[in-house]
Amino acid sequence: MIRMAKYVVLAVIALVLLLFAFANREIVSVSLDPFGSRDSAALAITAPMFAVVIVFAALGVVAGAFATWLSQGRHRRASRQNRAEADKWRAEAQTLKASQSSRPTLPRQ
Repeated sequence: MIRMAKYVVLAVIALVLLLFAFANREIVSVSLDPFGSRDSAALAITAPMFAVVIVFAALGVVAGAFATWLSQGRHRRASRQNRAEADKWRAEAQTLKASQSSRPTLPRQ
């Protein structure tokens, strides 16, 4: 059921992107040179508007994912430290169990 819902959501997103692309087919020029003139920009891209919007949206998603990854670094570090401490205590518990099982027990009276 969840898999079907995912496919429906993906189909709706694909349909919206296709409709957006068909509605915005005109060629635009995006200048990344703030000091150049309009006609002779050193860093200019000429592409259909839908392509420019989709590429910059994808770049925004990647930048947001990178920022989230950076901000969660302290949580990942704490998780690694906790896991190492848990492994240390687990190993110590196993050695104590092994030493107790090899120790002879006194008969109860």
